Amino acid sequence: MQGARRCGCLAPGCGGGWPLSLGAAQELTNRSGAGGPAATGTLHSHLRFSPGHPAVQRLSAAVARVILGRFAMQRAAVLVRRGSCPRASGPWGRSHSSAAAEASAALKVRPERSPRDRILTLESMNPQVKAVEYAVRGPIVLKAGEIEMELQRGIKKPFTEVIRANIGDAHAMGQQPITFLRQVMALCTYPNLLSSPSFPEDAKKRARRILQACGGNSLGSYSASQGVNCIREDVAAFITRRDGVPADPDNIYLTTGASDGISTILKLLVSGGGKSRTGVMIPIPQYPLYSAVISELDAVQVNYYLDEENCWALNVDELRRAVRQAKDHCDPKVLCIINPGNPTGQVQSRKCIEDVIHFAWEEKLFLLADEVYQDNVYSPDCRFHSFKKVLYQMGQEYSSNVELASFHSTSKGYMGECGYRGGYMEVINLHPEIKGQLVKLLSVRLCPPVSGQAAMDIVVNPPEPGEESFEQFSREKEFVLGNLAKKAKLTEDLFNQVPGIQCNPLQGAMYAFPRILIPAKAVEAAQSHKMAPDMFYCMKLLEETGICVVPGSGFGQREGTYHFRMTILPPVEKLKTVLHKVKDFHLKFLEKYA
Repeated sequence: MQGARRCGCLAPGCGGGWPLSLGAAQELTNRSGAGGPAATGTLHSHLRFSPGHPAVQRLSAAVARVILGRFAMQRAAVLVRRGSCPRASGPWGRSHSSAAAEASAALKVRPERSPRDRILTLESMNPQVKAVEYAVRGPIVLKAGEIEMELQRGIKKPFTEVIRANIGDAHAMGQQPITFLRQVMALCTYPNLLSSPSFPEDAKKRARRILQACGGNSLGSYSASQGVNCIREDVAAFITRRDGVPADPDNIYLTTGASDGISTILKLLVSGGGKSRTGVMIPIPQYPLYSAVISELDAVQVNYYLDEENCWALNVDELRRAVRQAKDHCDPKVLCIINPGNPTGQVQSRKCIEDVIHFAWEEKLFLLADEVYQDNVYSPDCRFHSFKKVLYQMGQEYSSNVELASFHSTSKGYMGECGYRGGYMEVINLHPEIKGQLVKLLSVRLCPPVSGQAAMDIVVNPPEPGEESFEQFSREKEFVLGNLAKKAKLTEDLFNQVPGIQCNPLQGAMYAFPRILIPAKAVEAAQSHKMAPDMFYCMKLLEETGICVVPGSGFGQREGTYHFRMTILPPVEKLKTVLHKVKDFHLKFLEKYA
């Protein structure tokens, strides 16, 4: 190559013989100008030539320093790897030792670069995300994890295990899966089992139907964004049987648990700014999903308080107060109901539901009915009534005009299949154009997990009388729900025997939400630790007993009152141990801070 020289470079991969033409070097010089950023990026790929090359000499001083600095680091690394350097002349007429000294000097004089600032910081991040709080998996749960790690390392505690009573995770607490549900899921997941005589025919029938509706007959394929068609048909048939009123599969949307549906509908509803910003009415105490989504969407949270003195009843006068006050600073547009209640466990009467529907019709509110605990009703005086059913029974003026989204899930009830993340929502009286917008929004996440959709199908399409699996399924379902009813009564009775603890009847769901007395000295101690008083109480309970519960402040409560939420899911004997430990701790706590 005319005008080319071999660089004699010792850099790995060069072999001391990679040629660079004078023309190419001149081109680099011309691009680099005075040695700006472009030169650095361009020359990085052309480092394999001698510092004495004429083209290098013509570069600006700034660019030369970049080249020499990088070359010196490469050359120094080679020499260090060799361990010793003979004094024979190198290709530039200098000894290797002098080159090493040169490299060392270059490294010493090279200026230190200041660390680059992070693009994403607490100051620059989305402030709505920073405002999100989710108490069910908040600081108390992080502390529980730390304590578990300490126990694993052999650090001595006054207990041997952490009991996570903070969340309604049935299987994690020892509840056994429903056999039929797992049989169908096994068949759907591994279709080769369809030829096995170990599985009942009614399970195989459901698995074949689900698989035939999936692309490639596989749960691993995407589904339609609204969900697998035959599963939506089964959900509609379930609602029709439950309520005695028709349900349209086109109004059914399969979701990633109920939470996904709730947040999706709220995304559609929130709009406006200033006093016209959407207000979302939620019960206090509430499930923290609602306040978290409201914060994330920068909507306005409108609290209405449940009546603790009347078994956490919902009072329409309280709804009127809340909406009247909210109109001063926002546009109340959404009313959320949790029935049966979480964390409070109350079951709404039919009369109460009628009053709520009439109020929503009167105030032009969009109703969200969270009904994931519809199977969890324990009190013999209570019965679950769906909002959809009552709405239709109130007449066409209501059933044709009140916009309602209701939600269900595989995670609660007798199933407890939290990990499948299966759920659905039924949305009625939605404007046709908004329907299209909803499907568009759902399509962004492609589809909910198809395995979760299949699990939801088994919940709404269980074995029927006369089918092979019916008796075993019914027996397992009744055992789970009967056991929960016993534990609900046990928890209520034992808590109410403890001075300073007051617990309303657990009519449904799977939690107790007792009111606790916290002495003034304990409140002062909490303030000194910059904690809410019930957080201080729950943290002490965790540290001294290993029992993890969630402070009532994470769900909301009337000022001056304190609570905690505890699941009733542990096996009976472990639940008794938990309750007695809470009793002993509480009495010592009162004595210490009296």
